[in-house]
Amino acid sequence: MSGYPMEPATAAKISTRALPPSDQWSPALVVPAPVCRFENFLGSERADSLLEYAISRRPDFTAGTVLDPLTGQVSHKGRDSLVFPVTSEVFGQHLADCLPLVQEYLDQRAALTQSLTVLTAHGEGGHYGMHTDASRVRDVSTALSAVYYLHRRPRGFGGGQLRLYDTVVEDHRVRPAESYRTIEPEHDTIVFFPAGAFHEVVPSTCPSGRFADHRFTLTTWISSGESAQRPPGAPAGIWQWLAHAAESTRPIQDLARDHDGAGPTPLPPADPATRRRLPAPRTTP
Repeated sequence: MSGYPMEPATAAKISTRALPPSDQWSPALVVPAPVCRFENFLGSERADSLLEYAISRRPDFTAGTVLDPLTGQVSHKGRDSLVFPVTSEVFGQHLADCLPLVQEYLDQRAALTQSLTVLTAHGEGGHYGMHTDASRVRDVSTALSAVYYLHRRPRGFGGGQLRLYDTVVEDHRVRPAESYRTIEPEHDTIVFFPAGAFHEVVPSTCPSGRFADHRFTLTTWISSGESAQRPPGAPAGIWQWLAHAAESTRPIQDLARDHDGAGPTPLPPADPATRRRLPAPRTTP
């Protein structure tokens, strides 16, 4: 121990005037987009049948498009993929049966009534740059995006992961963050997230060049079909922040039809016998 006498410490106040302006507290809130994922969504038999169906419809696939939010023009800028609009009663019923659980987990209470669905295929160099799905739905603050993955085993492609970006809220402004989560495109899995979340598909490789070895998805946008009104004075949450950040990607005018040719399909009611629920908590005597 030191031989010097101990003196009591005295608290001192540091004035912000003694600090450079750049050191004053000005935090930015970084909020991860809510997301949930299901494995074995359709089951092996149905998943394999759907994959073979997708492969068999190769002549019906066309180049995927993007929509310029300012001009309304359709182009292929920032995207390299093939698409084929589809409908499926079986897939729609599976969506309806798990939606109550998805909405409970993601803290979303909107009445979702319809969906748009396209089959997509990504081969060598396939990608989709950062974007939102605001051009696919009328009210992005309540809509869900769902991506269901299909591929041959062993996997004939590399890459193709989904990047789901966080959102920065700072000084009453919102924007996509540089941070993100990565979701692997695993066969017979589906992922749900807000349609207003910024996301991208990283480039894929397909060494064989065969269509059967592509990365396939059923991509679906689930919405109410109408704009919802937030009650006056209700606090803004992550869904409203995401929608606000996505506004710059929304077309100025509503389009009569999706730019990839998909048409709206009503969602069936959830089947009580197959509806998916969170497990009941265990109780102890």
